[in-house]
Amino acid sequence: MPAVPMQGKREIMDYSERGYGDGEIGWGEKPGVVVVDFQRGFTDPAFRMGGADMIDRAVDRTVEVIEAARRAGFPVAACAMGYQSVEAMPYWKIAPLREELFEGHPSVELDPRIAAAKPDLVITKTAPSIFFNTPVAQFLVKQRVDTAIVTGCITSGCVRASVIDAFSLGFRTIVPEDCVGDHEEEPHRANLRDVERRYADISTAAEVIAGFERLHNSAARA
Repeated sequence: MPAVPMQGKREIMDYSERGYGDGEIGWGEKPGVVVVDFQRGFTDPAFRMGGADMIDRAVDRTVEVIEAARRAGFPVAACAMGYQSVEAMPYWKIAPLREELFEGHPSVELDPRIAAAKPDLVITKTAPSIFFNTPVAQFLVKQRVDTAIVTGCITSGCVRASVIDAFSLGFRTIVPEDCVGDHEEEPHRANLRDVERRYADISTAAEVIAGFERLHNSAARA
């Protein structure tokens, strides 16, 4: 079969020229915060996967967001990842997950800063997304949440998976950049850039806290 001739050279276009990232999703009427995997295994330098500066910064900023959410009356759900046995795990390609993240192991404990902030719901998950086979979506729906503020780690892994599920479940999705962290800067930036093209607005902790205050004050005046 003869090749179909090209109709001239096609212009090389980037994502924005093709219409990706067109505008913002914006806020709804009631936000809720989800905190993904800020557990000691990823935050404590005593563990192989813990101690990254970017993740440590993200924990501190997330505590500020949780405290602001609680002042404004918005719900907070947090998770840690843990398993009953190696047999109960998916086929992870990450050695420390297979060695440490078992129920009862210190690596599965919430980071003390997150635990002290007292999320309304804390669950243990077994898949990357905080929403997959967990009660978190039902919890947010019960609270009439329409906007998910996604925080946590790792940006390129479980955070990204949670963002996609929040989007798929119909939540407006906002990611404060300084409330998520990765082991390396490049995948952190690349994945935030990519989800911003498709699924979520990228913001900051300060902007999210201001949004909480604006919504709370507006409700108080109503």
